[in-house]
Amino acid sequence: MRPAPHRRQCLAGLAAAALARPAEAAPAGLYRRGNDADPGTLDPHKSSTVAEAHILRDLYEGLLTYDNHGRIIPGCAEAWTVSGDGLTYTFTLRERARWSNGDPVVANDFVFSLRRILDPALAAKYAEVLFPIRGAAAVNRGAAAPESIGVDAPSARTLVLTLERPTPYVLELLTHSTALPVHPATVTRFGAAFTRPENLVSNGAYALREAAPNDRVILVRNPHFHAAADVAIPSVAFLPTPDLASAVRRYAGGEIDSLADLPADQMASLRARFGGQVVLGPSLGLYALALDTRRAPFDDVRVRRALSLVIDREFLAQRLWGETMDPAYSMCPPGLDHYRAPPELAGRDALPIDREDEARALLAAAGFGPGRPLALEYRFNASDNNRNTAVALAEMWRGIGVATRFTYTDAKTHFAYLREGRPFDVARVSWIADYSDPQNFLFLLQSGNDTLNPGHYADAAYDGLMRDAAGETDLARRADLLFRAETIVVTDLPWIPVMHTRSKALISPRLSGYHPNLRNAAPTRFLRLEA
Repeated sequence: MRPAPHRRQCLAGLAAAALARPAEAAPAGLYRRGNDADPGTLDPHKSSTVAEAHILRDLYEGLLTYDNHGRIIPGCAEAWTVSGDGLTYTFTLRERARWSNGDPVVANDFVFSLRRILDPALAAKYAEVLFPIRGAAAVNRGAAAPESIGVDAPSARTLVLTLERPTPYVLELLTHSTALPVHPATVTRFGAAFTRPENLVSNGAYALREAAPNDRVILVRNPHFHAAADVAIPSVAFLPTPDLASAVRRYAGGEIDSLADLPADQMASLRARFGGQVVLGPSLGLYALALDTRRAPFDDVRVRRALSLVIDREFLAQRLWGETMDPAYSMCPPGLDHYRAPPELAGRDALPIDREDEARALLAAAGFGPGRPLALEYRFNASDNNRNTAVALAEMWRGIGVATRFTYTDAKTHFAYLREGRPFDVARVSWIADYSDPQNFLFLLQSGNDTLNPGHYADAAYDGLMRDAAGETDLARRADLLFRAETIVVTDLPWIPVMHTRSKALISPRLSGYHPNLRNAAPTRFLRLEA
């Protein structure tokens, strides 16, 4: 529940007192990095959260990677060429690329890794990201052997990737965790236990030293990394910070050097207290409500539309989240590459009272009213911002006679529950795009994508448009197909868009090299820490 006013004042007073105390002496050379949540896994092929992505970006290096401005740069591959038809990419690996145990990184390591993630036995949550690779979808469905995918290693330093069709964003895909390599010998020897600190072999700027659940993940500089001489920070501790108010107090007390999220209802006071240490930036993210379309009454579009109509997105984004979010009237945020202005929800320009009247009429048509009120359970992962949002949503829905009860857990439990396909009414979902293309938002609601489509929405016309777009090489025609697909989902509302995200961070003056960017990428290897 939202804290009572007097409790908020007490918390603010405690935080101010912490700021007034001398900062705790920082351990020499240790960057204490606040992270959204405890990682559920350090296996890049099983990862599915932003909190995990921040850690994996330090541990591993793909063929390409991001710098601290969010730009795509060479990673394990120092160069590449593309065939004239756009179907074949040939990568040359760095001669000095090494695993953290000193083994050379070779092309067959990527072959092994791509076959592994696409093997249906692994049940990788994000395998579909790699479906542009020739044969990848068939392998992941179990219809073909992993060896049949379009990945070959004609030499130790040459990797050839063949696509099903030209894919405008494929280089960006190769920065994603799904395309990260794992050390074949270690995975073969230890199986699922390869991610333990005593076993993990990685090829990025850092190696794993310690992983204490719900406490910290500590990485140390990998001396075998090809650019180790340029990695300024010797070690980094990723600290889970789901309780944002507590995290701010720890930051103010000098216990944390940066925070990757902030309590939205404190933004005004945070700006007043910390000034330029509060850093807002762009993002490609969606905050939405998924509905379980398998179950009545949420299989009824009238109910879904009624719930959407009365959400005051401007209040949530601007007031509750302190302008750290933008109101969302579409699945896709504006400004994506290879797209146009997205289609918007109907009724945006109507007066609030007219939207409420329409919502009540829709509920009445669906069989709900004063004599039979709609009751729903809203599930969310607990954080200050999410709790406040839940309370506000319940109040908005109460205005049309809907009774809301809450179920909330930590992020790992919440998203695991949804991935497992278990029943729910309405649940908070979020998505940070892996590449700037509408496909990376719209593929979420394709049928069969059950781990990312928890409400099991399925629409034949939608699926057909997405298939047609995947086969379209003309970018303008492809944009039209995707626009038509998005029009279906903003009409059907299997997910109710609520807000589009902005990145928000607290950055200590002792940390330099952080630049807010669309990818929210800040690899530790590009940062510097003053004593």
